[in-house]
Amino acid sequence: MSLLDDVAKRDGWRCWVCDEPVDPDMSVNDPRGPSVDSRTADRKAKVAERLAHRGCNTRKGAVKVVIAWPERLYVVEPAPLITVAGRLERKGGREMVGRCPTRKDAQEAADWLVDRFSRLVPGLPVSADIEPGGGQFLVILSTGRR
Repeated sequence: MSLLDDVAKRDGWRCWVCDEPVDPDMSVNDPRGPSVDSRTADRKAKVAERLAHRGCNTRKGAVKVVIAWPERLYVVEPAPLITVAGRLERKGGREMVGRCPTRKDAQEAADWLVDRFSRLVPGLPVSADIEPGGGQFLVILSTGRR
């Protein structure tokens, strides 16, 4: 595994699970302290190591990770972002991730998604499109083929 400091510096001292800052001075034994995580429970998977809070990393071992959508965003039927990230990494292409009642809501969700995916899946160029449909606005993530 990589050294904690190397992984943390690369990830900007942000937890990949909760997207909150990680305090470099916090004890590694504290739930809010830093730890290195492989981003998957599958030890055979070839996945880069990531920075996580000790508590986020521990919870991830017991339950499937869920990347929460912010409550401030008004999104109907938001997609599970870990699943979306996995498909976009493997296949590329486009995926509809949510529906919004207004274009403004959709733009806020799209902006947040592009920013969040830049840390969730570094190196995967993701863009967000907004398409009207059925009186709503669809938020679609897309990336080139891998």
